[in-house]
Amino acid sequence: MSRIGRMPIAIPGGVTVDIAENNLVTVKGPKGTLTRSFPTEMELAVENNELTVKRPNDLKKMKSLHGLTRSLIHNMVTGVTDGFEKKLEINGVGYRAEKKGKTLVLHLGYSHDINMEDPEGLESVVEDNKITVKGIDKEKVGQYAAEIRSKRSPEPYKGKGIKYDTEVIRRKAGKAGKK
Repeated sequence: MSRIGRMPIAIPGGVTVDIAENNLVTVKGPKGTLTRSFPTEMELAVENNELTVKRPNDLKKMKSLHGLTRSLIHNMVTGVTDGFEKKLEINGVGYRAEKKGKTLVLHLGYSHDINMEDPEGLESVVEDNKITVKGIDKEKVGQYAAEIRSKRSPEPYKGKGIKYDTEVIRRKAGKAGKK
């Protein structure tokens, strides 16, 4: 049995979980609403403020879907209660970011500025050389943070670029001098 899949998901107060036909799950909470469709083979049940996920058999595909389904629903519940955020740091002389309305403007040493429009349901906040991406959908928050990072990913010699705050850049030695 999947260790993750068999764990029940606690539904906190103020959050409602509705399971429609074809396993269409809608989670409503204080921060918003998320809807997602799950494989119809999985059995979803809500009882005593806990949601459980059960699989029909022990086929390899069902085993993998079991834990995945539970994790995705848990992320939906966490998202509508607490939300998710990713933090990025900008390193490099002259590299900076600023907000203009819903547009994130990045100055990253190119001949032009990079303008990125915040996607629906996400918000980016700029403080000093740090960018914080916030939202209720974990997948969208991670994707937008990855898109920002890809505009100038960190290089291994000086560590210049945009990196996650927890990321460690492995440094390389520069050119070897003459002997």
